[in-house]
Amino acid sequence: MTLDPATLAPARFVQSDDPGIVAFARKAAKGATDQRDAALRLYYAVRDCVLYDPYVRFNHPETYSAKDVLAKGSGFCIPKAALLTACARAIGIPARLGFADVRNHLATPRLIELNGGDVFFWHSFAEILLDGIWVKATPAFNLSLCERFGVHPLEWDGRTDSVFHPYDKQDRRHMEYVQQRGSFTDVPFEVITATYREKCPLLMVDDPWGRNADFAAEATPEA
Repeated sequence: MTLDPATLAPARFVQSDDPGIVAFARKAAKGATDQRDAALRLYYAVRDCVLYDPYVRFNHPETYSAKDVLAKGSGFCIPKAALLTACARAIGIPARLGFADVRNHLATPRLIELNGGDVFFWHSFAEILLDGIWVKATPAFNLSLCERFGVHPLEWDGRTDSVFHPYDKQDRRHMEYVQQRGSFTDVPFEVITATYREKCPLLMVDDPWGRNADFAAEATPEA
């Protein structure tokens, strides 16, 4: 396998040389016995220390940034995947971003309305190179939100792909992958936002959610 050097390098949205990200990665991976163990520790740190919140400003570049999502402590799937990717690179593990369109059957009514339907474009996960194999890891939903939303938290073993479970705890369909978008060494911000402007323009305003919007409060099985 010829390794793309960009999978180990800092990028515009994957700031693996940022001091905050380096410190976070080193702390999370401390005590790891090998690269897989380190990657697992990074996965769970990103999954649960940065809360999932899609009520963000989709027209702002900072919304997609690993550095900014770590500083804020919350964000949606793209910057969380970017953060996991950045953390892996920060400790010398090759990593990149994967993207796909997904159909989400249990999103909040507000999110579905402003998205223009239940197909969400450019859902993101990290792809981490371990023992010569690219393995998908999806750190989007933190444990506490999964419990509130009634979905199984995604575990990861560093050997097999971790993607959204197809059913929730009540055996209702939760998430399905509709179209793969491919792998990227950085967040393709311009392409993603062009899709959003075309497919879900209501999200591309300065503040689409309004005052006191709270995704975690709205994210219940009854929603």
